[in-house]
Amino acid sequence: MSEKMNIKKGDTVVMLSGKNKGKKGKVLVCMPDEGKVIVEGIAMASMHKKPRKQGEEGGIIKKETPVYACKVMRVCDKCHKPARFGTRILDDGKKVRYCKKCNEVND
Repeated sequence: MSEKMNIKKGDTVVMLSGKNKGKKGKVLVCMPDEGKVIVEGIAMASMHKKPRKQGEEGGIIKKETPVYACKVMRVCDKCHKPARFGTRILDDGKKVRYCKKCNEVND
């Protein structure tokens, strides 16, 4: 796949579809080769953990699973709404992302 992703680690995103629709969370991991992201508190799965060492506890653990990046949209830091983002090159040559709704720089 390996296409350009508009979402980076640390961005706040909102789910657009599925059972977690409307939930917000912070991006923990980006996987651009697969086109997926792992979002904090979204798409939780139950994992069965077996104790490996003596004294270690086993049991059922909740863990975040990857979701497709097209299923999430970045939330603007200034207007606090889900929005599309564009890129601008500033006078000093720095490339920044800006919100297309409120036109504010968000980097």
